[in-house]
Amino acid sequence: MKTRILVTITGKVQGVSFRKQTARKAEELGVGGWVMNLSDGSVQGCFEGVWKAVESLFAWCSVGPERASVTFLTCEIQPYAGEFRDFRILQDEEMAA
Repeated sequence: MKTRILVTITGKVQGVSFRKQTARKAEELGVGGWVMNLSDGSVQGCFEGVWKAVESLFAWCSVGPERASVTFLTCEIQPYAGEFRDFRILQDEEMAA
C-alpha cells in the first residue's frame, strides 16, 4: 500500500544537517518527496511511497541526526499522488510544486 504524509518537525532541527540526513535516509528507503526549512525554525517534509518505508522515515524524523533535538512532530496523511520520482531538499520556504 502506498501513502503520502506531510510532516513538521520542531526543536533544534535547523543547522544540524536535518534536511541532508533526511534526504539520505529517504533515498536509502526508496521514499520520494521533499524536505525544507521553515522560517519559524522548524523543518517540513512531504514523504511518499510504500507505507512501511514512509513509516520508517517518519520514525527516523522523531529523532533525527545526532546533533538534532526533536521536541514535536506532526503528521498529516494525504492522498497518495505518485508525483515524486526522487527526494529533494527545497530551499527555505520554496513552493513544493
